[in-house]
Amino acid sequence: MTTEKPNLNYIKELAGGDSSFEQKFLDIVKNEFPVEKKEYLDCLNRRDNNATAEIVHKLKHKLNILGLQDGYRLAVGYEEELKCGDYKLKDDFLSVLNVIDNYILTI
Repeated sequence: MTTEKPNLNYIKELAGGDSSFEQKFLDIVKNEFPVEKKEYLDCLNRRDNNATAEIVHKLKHKLNILGLQDGYRLAVGYEEELKCGDYKLKDDFLSVLNVIDNYILTI
C-alpha cells in the first residue's frame, strides 16, 4: 500500500471559497473521526464482524473526503471481508486511521 498523505482538496472544492463552510466541515471531521475510530477499535476488540464492517463503512467516507483514494479502496475491500469474518486487512486499515489521526492534529 502506498503512503498517501491526507489533503483538504475535496473540502476546499466543496466549500468553493467559503472559508466559514470549510471550517464547519473540518470541525465535523475533526469531531467525528476520533469517536468513529474509537468505535471501530471497540468493535474490532469484540470481534463483532457486522458492527466492525458498519463502522468501516462510515470511516471510508472520511478517507475519501481527505483525499485518500488508496485508503478508500482498502476500506471497501476490508468492509466486504469483515462481513465474512476476515480481519487480515486490519493492520493496514489501522495504519490509514493513524495517518488521519496525525493529520487532524495539524489542521
